[in-house]
Amino acid sequence: MSPMSTQGDEFDLAELQLLTDSIPALIHSSLPDGYLDYFNQRWLEYVGVPLEDVQGWKWRASIHPDDVAGIVDKWRACLASGEIFEHEARVRRADGEYRWMVHRKVPVRDGSGKIVKWYGSSIDIEDRKQTEQALRRSEFYLSEGQRLAHTGSWAFNPSGFFDYWSPELFQIYGLDPAHGAPTVAEYLARIHPQDRGFMAETIERMLTEESGCDVKKRIIRPEGALRHIRCVGVPIFDKAIFKGFVGTAMDVTEQEELTQQLRQRQAYLAEAQRLSHTGSFGWSVGSGKILWSDETFRIFECDRETEPTVELVLRRTHPDDQARVQELISRASRDGKDFDVEHRLLFPDGSVKNVHVVAHALRDESGGVEFVGAVMDVTPAKQATAALERAFKEIETLKDQLYKENIALREEIDKASMFEEIVGSSEALRKVLLQVAKVAPTDSTVLILGETGTGKELIARAIHNRSNRSSGAFIRVSCAAVPASLIASELFGHEKGAFTGASQRRVGRFESADGGTIFLDEIGELPMETQVALLRVLQEREFERVGGNKSISVNVRVLAATNRDLRAAVAAGTFREDLFYRLNVFPIHIPALRDRRGDVPLLVEYLIERYGKKAGKRIRKITKETLNLFQNYDWPGNIRELQNVVERAVILCDSETFSVDETWLQCEPRQSTGPTVPLAVKLVEHEKEAIESALAESEGRISGPSGAAAKLGIPRQTLESKIAKLKIDIYQFKPGRAQSA
Repeated sequence: MSPMSTQGDEFDLAELQLLTDSIPALIHSSLPDGYLDYFNQRWLEYVGVPLEDVQGWKWRASIHPDDVAGIVDKWRACLASGEIFEHEARVRRADGEYRWMVHRKVPVRDGSGKIVKWYGSSIDIEDRKQTEQALRRSEFYLSEGQRLAHTGSWAFNPSGFFDYWSPELFQIYGLDPAHGAPTVAEYLARIHPQDRGFMAETIERMLTEESGCDVKKRIIRPEGALRHIRCVGVPIFDKAIFKGFVGTAMDVTEQEELTQQLRQRQAYLAEAQRLSHTGSFGWSVGSGKILWSDETFRIFECDRETEPTVELVLRRTHPDDQARVQELISRASRDGKDFDVEHRLLFPDGSVKNVHVVAHALRDESGGVEFVGAVMDVTPAKQATAALERAFKEIETLKDQLYKENIALREEIDKASMFEEIVGSSEALRKVLLQVAKVAPTDSTVLILGETGTGKELIARAIHNRSNRSSGAFIRVSCAAVPASLIASELFGHEKGAFTGASQRRVGRFESADGGTIFLDEIGELPMETQVALLRVLQEREFERVGGNKSISVNVRVLAATNRDLRAAVAAGTFREDLFYRLNVFPIHIPALRDRRGDVPLLVEYLIERYGKKAGKRIRKITKETLNLFQNYDWPGNIRELQNVVERAVILCDSETFSVDETWLQCEPRQSTGPTVPLAVKLVEHEKEAIESALAESEGRISGPSGAAAKLGIPRQTLESKIAKLKIDIYQFKPGRAQSA
């Protein structure tokens, strides 16, 4: 080591080294070129290495790797400029820990100003660094916390001026920090007009009384937004001398809005409970503490100062229900399970209420049981139910009375006119009505036979009305009125898409009649393929919709009617024999009007009164000539023709005496509807040929105005017998069959 000197003064090297080694600071020196040639003993002990390991530029090995480049660059820059070197870098201590140190080197110059030596020291600043970092973190956390919590801080001096506003406070109030803390006037200008006077008084009181504040106010931001602010301030004293205030201001808008919403919801809930007579409660089993809502206090007729307890509930409970309620409370306390109970409350004035209580069990953090529930005053509902029960009993009593009166009335009606609109007292009609009376209570299938206009539907309705199915539906289907292509859909319904135009599922007449009666009028006109489906219904009580594959069961009574000779139709192959026998369980033959001429006067009298009321006319008598005319006429159209004649005569009648034009009752010879020759001529030579020709013209149809029977001028029954005798296949004349043949 070379001698150290300054301005010609010489020092003893050993004494100098002894001096530096005794200093607690870390001392080092270097040559003018930056070569470190000396480290005192404290430095060597601090880094825990010998002198030879840190001399020259080896000292860099003890510097933290992240700090080496910075300290070397700074040291070289100072060597070149001759400026004092000062830099912070971390040094590895003997125990391996890196600690922050501030390194300072000062140049020593000779008389000519030339640098002859550098003397330096390193001071451990790790504790200071950590303190600075902790302070910066605290400041950051405080600032970030204020920002996130919408909280700012302020200071106010005794002169009435703000000394300090934090950045967060400027943001809350929407003020520009560049303008500095606002004056009191600028501050009050931001306050809502309704709160401005109150805040001015608060500031005045704080200054005069040297007291703090904790207030809520509203402010209006520059964009017009309304915010709720809570301001808290405390006075500052130094040796009992008032120095001013420090405080915070927090934006509590969201809390205020939530509080208002909560209050509004609580108000709605309380009103809803009041309107529905439903109260709520909470019950802690462990502590026995019970909380009631306002409506619960009202239900139990207790004031708010009353403490709810289990004992109070039991005292209010009706004596007859107390044991049951006590047992339920004990079980709920023991098992901690939900409960649902209805019981009565008895009050000191003797009044009684019915309450319905439900509760849900919860477990608290310690495992204890708590119940939350509702209690509803169901007294009005109970009273209404009791009133309804009394009313139902009265209705049932009245119903029984009406039923008995109805039976008696029916018997009177039966005595007077037998069956509703079936008027007459002839022997032939009495036999029919006797059959109706016997078969109606059963569930047997009935086949009603008779000419057109004899009243077959009236007989069918009479059977239904006197049966056990009278409360069910009575469904009538005219098999001749529905096109053959649609009759299956009409009877059994169809699925969506079953055929063109089937846009949705349709329920058929059999489903509509379930539990009641279906009346199949003109059953003889039913197509053969539909006869098969009808046979299945009669045998198995089930069918399938058109286009469907699911069997549908029905409970329907079948009544059928026809003016055709079904036996002849069976022989002719136009009607299934098995279906005929299924329908012909109980046949009833309705006599033609010409076979019950004795009923004509009664029918005429009945019809005159009926149509007279409709026309607003009062007809008191009928001439003898007219009555004789009616009785001597054969009535080929039967009662339907009689109805038409009477209705026409009533319309034309201008007096109280009923009469008709006798020309109305003259029989006219049947006219052929086509070019076909009468049967009397044709049958002699070409009987079969004439029938087939007529069937071809009518497309296989036998009855009706355009049927083969009308074209040939013979009764339909006669034609069917001929077809069976001659073995004519009528299906070859049906549409589509002839073309394919």
